Amino acid sequence: MPSGNVSRRLFLSSSLPLLLQARSAAAARLPNIVYMYADDLGYGDVSCYGAKRVTTPNIDRLAAEGVRFTNAHSPSATCTPSRYALMTGEYAWRHKGTGILPGDASLIVQPGRYTLPAMLQRGGYRTGAVGKWHLGLGSGNLDWNGDIRPGPLEVGFDYSFIFPATGDRVPCVYVENHRVVGLDPKDPIVVNYQRNIGGEPTGKDHPELLRMQPSEGHADSIVNGVSRIGFMSGGKSARWVDEDMADTLTAKAVSFIEQSKAGPFFLYFATHNIHVPRLPNQRFVGATPMGPRGDAIVELDWCVGRVTETLERLGLTNQTLFIFSSDNGPVVDDGYHDQSVEKLGDHKPAGPWRGGKYSAYDGGTRVPFIARWPGRVKPGVSSALMDQVDLLSSLAALTGQKPPADAAPDSFNELPALLGQSKRARDHVVEHAGALSLIVGDWKVIRPNAGAKRSAGNETGNDPQPQLFHLSEDPGEKNNLAAKYPDKVKTLLARLEEIEKAGRSRP
Repeated sequence: MPSGNVSRRLFLSSSLPLLLQARSAAAARLPNIVYMYADDLGYGDVSCYGAKRVTTPNIDRLAAEGVRFTNAHSPSATCTPSRYALMTGEYAWRHKGTGILPGDASLIVQPGRYTLPAMLQRGGYRTGAVGKWHLGLGSGNLDWNGDIRPGPLEVGFDYSFIFPATGDRVPCVYVENHRVVGLDPKDPIVVNYQRNIGGEPTGKDHPELLRMQPSEGHADSIVNGVSRIGFMSGGKSARWVDEDMADTLTAKAVSFIEQSKAGPFFLYFATHNIHVPRLPNQRFVGATPMGPRGDAIVELDWCVGRVTETLERLGLTNQTLFIFSSDNGPVVDDGYHDQSVEKLGDHKPAGPWRGGKYSAYDGGTRVPFIARWPGRVKPGVSSALMDQVDLLSSLAALTGQKPPADAAPDSFNELPALLGQSKRARDHVVEHAGALSLIVGDWKVIRPNAGAKRSAGNETGNDPQPQLFHLSEDPGEKNNLAAKYPDKVKTLLARLEEIEKAGRSRP
């Protein structure tokens, strides 16, 4: 996995005295940065982007006080690839092994590599990761009962409180820095994704033990009355309670801010909400007419509010760049019967866009994206073409740094657009689902792909023939113009192939 020997040596040779000196010098001039990353939240799932059946006042306030982007994209239509690209500044589709990971996968970001947190750490920031990780841990045959490394601390974070993969995958435990939280050594954890080696009940064999029935898959080990993907045994005292996840993670995020208030700090807060299984805390149940999925959105908004309230209480609001986004587009039924389909009503999770999670259509990657920094970000709405892969280079520029030539190969410096100072940003973006797509200006081409037509109820965008859309005239991607403009298809597909073969898109 390329990262360059030069950049590896740069970070591996960093000494503590130099780091502390850099932090001291930076404290007076650099903003704190909070990046809050929702899970499976669609463009149309929050009220400032048009939702009517759910209200998100805290997210709406961020938008009112900052810049709300209408053409911002996650790097992929699924979770792990988006997170990989965010951390490394490199599109995940360039490498095998960067798809949706099982809970026992090895770390896919090589320690010592130039990453977003390592860059900020080098620039004087105290860096913290809280919440969903899903980039793998360890280097093979991981023992969950001992030191868990490499992990977040080996790729640029000073502190981490994470859950390893997703809420619907084992192991269902938190890991703080290098250790599972609350583990009883007399009840060791065993994890296996091939067979039930612990012999504990599964959803497949004992559906009577479940309080939420799976709709597809998700029939392995039962934790907290919910069957998951994969098998685990042991670790009873360490297992999370789903209804408390938002409270637990938000408390850790708040604590990190409080402990880092001298600044500057970078908080990467990757929420569980609104991924399945959707089991919001009882105080949010019934908050919307849409059942658990809608209620989980309200709980997510509460998490945002707790973070913004903390910044206000500590007098840090004007010193903090707060960015809010989602790792991919929305999905309704993603493996459990949770009334998400029956109670959807006229709510449109992807807003005006076609598709959603797993989709090559714009609903797969066009996501909410908001940046607030009072006094520096001018409030408004921006149609600038943005991609989360650009955050590494953009935040490097903000902190007076520049990625080495052999690092962050797909990350562009779009700081003026991020701060709302320019409505112009990158001239193209590659979307990633089953098929690759390329957007250049108003034109979008989807590369031919013979995969499945639907996944979890969403259109994948897969088609054995190329698809061409003019987005300003056809934002819903309903009219395939490939037959009418074959030369345009040929030109765009050739450019996509060029980007793919070059191994980089950053100049």
